[in-house]
Amino acid sequence: MNPPAPLVRRLILSDYRSYASTRCEFDARLVALSGENGAGKTNVLEALSLFSPGRGLRRAELAECARRDGAGGFAVSLELESDGASTQLGHGLTQEGERQFRIERAPVSSARAFADHLRVLWLTPAMDGLFNGPAGERRRFLDRLALGVDADHGARVNKLERALRNRNRLLEEGVSDKRWLDAAEQEIAALGVAVAAARRETVSRLSALIVAGESVFPWADISIEGEIENMLAEAPALAVEERFRETLSQTRRRDAAAGRTLTGPQTSDLAVRHGPKGEAARDCSTGEQKALLMGLTLAHARLVAKMTVKAPLLLLDEVAAHFDPKRREALFHELEALGGQIWMTGADPFLFASLEGRAEMLHVTPGRIERRG
Repeated sequence: MNPPAPLVRRLILSDYRSYASTRCEFDARLVALSGENGAGKTNVLEALSLFSPGRGLRRAELAECARRDGAGGFAVSLELESDGASTQLGHGLTQEGERQFRIERAPVSSARAFADHLRVLWLTPAMDGLFNGPAGERRRFLDRLALGVDADHGARVNKLERALRNRNRLLEEGVSDKRWLDAAEQEIAALGVAVAAARRETVSRLSALIVAGESVFPWADISIEGEIENMLAEAPALAVEERFRETLSQTRRRDAAAGRTLTGPQTSDLAVRHGPKGEAARDCSTGEQKALLMGLTLAHARLVAKMTVKAPLLLLDEVAAHFDPKRREALFHELEALGGQIWMTGADPFLFASLEGRAEMLHVTPGRIERRG
């Protein structure tokens, strides 16, 4: 039996990107948005992705999301149905540049509060180069995986980044009072171990689910390459925290010369192999990498559903064009089996032809979203 899944019943965009004022209602769990390139399909997915902590699927500055000819801010509101009850969620940016979050029209402190109502996952064309790109992109992807099951993970990562910047500044300035560095390194050690532990647990759970599951997409063999993560495999967290703190203390001169902290989870990498081939993902063909990433995304969605007891909202930007008709239809069946609401975009409506009667078919033109006749 699928876990209960939140369903977006209504979406309202005000001065968001290409939308001056748009209101749409939805009945289906599969939503297919088609339209020409530049029509505004990805804008809709981005607006939904901002109901998750962070800067959304484009990682854009929020001011960029405000409509170019608008008043300077924007607002996004949705009505979410879950377990027979409706909840209104909203986020936006004021003309003064203040980000706002609301649940049932009452202010909340951050997007973290939305995690009690829905989890949002996504896959975009910008992620196609994940396996060949820099380690920093894979760490960000890994942290999104962890955030899907642990809504507080993002806050810990942000605190760790601030603590590292503080230590780097202290080293650069050559502070004479070592107590400042001791305090900074104690904070980094505690946060670093917490971040590394959350990553390890997510990868462990996801790996187990991948092995136990079945999919038409190739399975991924995933692991973490990182000094702190390796320590956690051999010793309790408190012992690793103390060893990490000692390492930081002993490497101050080296890190000062480098201008950054060279040891810690901020240097870790996500290693991915094509399971059936036993080959590093970076060495696979473009088509194999896309299929591998799709399989990993589907497995993560299943993990989120299992861990949070709510199937996630899954946003798939321009995903259907990647696959031949047979695999595309197999993808649609796997998406339906997830039990959550799935939003897909594609330039060609023919890509979603087999979903007629099974999905909400929408046509997007600049500033407008309409049901396809």
